[in-house]
Amino acid sequence: MTNSAIFVTITILALAAFAFGRQRSLTIASGNIARLHSLPRHHGYFAASCAMIPALAIFTIWTIFGKDILEGLMIAGLPEEMAAQYREQAALVLNRIRLVVENSTTNEQDINIISAANHFKELYRYGIWASFTLSIASGLIGLLVALNKTQPDFRARNHFEKILSIILIASSTIAIIATLGIVLSLLFESLRFFNEVSIIDFVFGTKWSPQTALRADQVGSSGAFGAVPLFAGTLLISFLAMLIAGPIGLFSAIYLTQYASRPVRKFGKPLLEILAGVPTVVYGFFAALTIAPLFRDTGDLLGLAISSESALAAGFVMGIMIIPFVSSLSDDAITAVPRSLKDGSLALGATKSETIIKVIIPAALPGIVGAFLLAISRAVGETMIVVMAAGMQPNLTANPFEAVTTVTVQIVALLTGDQEFDSAKTLSAFALGLALFITTMLLNFVALRLVRKYREAYE
Repeated sequence: MTNSAIFVTITILALAAFAFGRQRSLTIASGNIARLHSLPRHHGYFAASCAMIPALAIFTIWTIFGKDILEGLMIAGLPEEMAAQYREQAALVLNRIRLVVENSTTNEQDINIISAANHFKELYRYGIWASFTLSIASGLIGLLVALNKTQPDFRARNHFEKILSIILIASSTIAIIATLGIVLSLLFESLRFFNEVSIIDFVFGTKWSPQTALRADQVGSSGAFGAVPLFAGTLLISFLAMLIAGPIGLFSAIYLTQYASRPVRKFGKPLLEILAGVPTVVYGFFAALTIAPLFRDTGDLLGLAISSESALAAGFVMGIMIIPFVSSLSDDAITAVPRSLKDGSLALGATKSETIIKVIIPAALPGIVGAFLLAISRAVGETMIVVMAAGMQPNLTANPFEAVTTVTVQIVALLTGDQEFDSAKTLSAFALGLALFITTMLLNFVALRLVRKYREAYE
């Protein structure tokens, strides 16, 4: 028995509950639906909910806490000599046991470790069958309760909608809690970093070199955590990307919605959106193997010194990647403008271009700004293209022909491999994340203010 098998069984139970609940309502009504307060499918939905929710709740509790509980029981049953070793080296002993549990061919020689692993396997087998039994039993009890409530005057639709609203509220609450957890974790780790490094040096420092030595007498033991080069590189590459994606994406949306014939739109829009489905690593290969050498060779012909890894190459390819984000969302915003506005403008003698500029674009402005914001966020968060086309060297420059790096690239570099979360080097990744989060929030705030100021309101 596996967790997947339990989930599939619960799903089958819910489908069966739907069929039983629906059939039960039809049987009670003697086939006359008019006698029922709610439609038969609503009785089926209610029965499925009563069967699935308690079963899923028990299954979720087992999935989240089951292994920890079983490890606690296993540790409680360790021999005395091994328990003493566990108290001294808890993590090491537990990892050795886990290795034996996950890989029976391990070279572990300690009989106590092997015995503890076998004991855990036995506990896990009992635990998963217990969770399966409890899940199915609770689901069957819920089904029986639902079938017992099935009567002609039972308000199944109202009860199901109440259950659905509770699920939606719970989902929204989980999303809010997850967001708060992310923000608080960033804030907490960032405060630890700023206890070691001055926030003034971080915000206004112009040198980024987080490599710290293990001993105070070694060279470079203090490190340098000035984040200005990273944010300068991020802004430079994002700006270059938007120079490509912004005009092309917006003009593509205008053409497809206002000028293109139906066959051209039917073919062109999906073809353009294919770009959004290409993996970023493919764009990275394209940038590193094609665009970067092309720009370098072109620069040699024109007498320009363009680096093999440059912000220009990364920004250009990133702009191509985010064209579908601008185009598709702008297309939806323009399409949502009431046709009466366009027809009224044309009827008053305005040309098509004047109608687009003075009526359609102002009316679709919130959606277009949202498209640009999403594209900017996508550009700011991109990592693979920057690594492969722009490099990882912090460089404070506004020259697009030189190599730069971005905040996200440095975060990945700082958190790659085995890291100690007590060093300023690793904690600086959280400070960078917090700064990026605040920057994005400010960008959204400014964009909302601009939209409210310049948007056109229509009755």
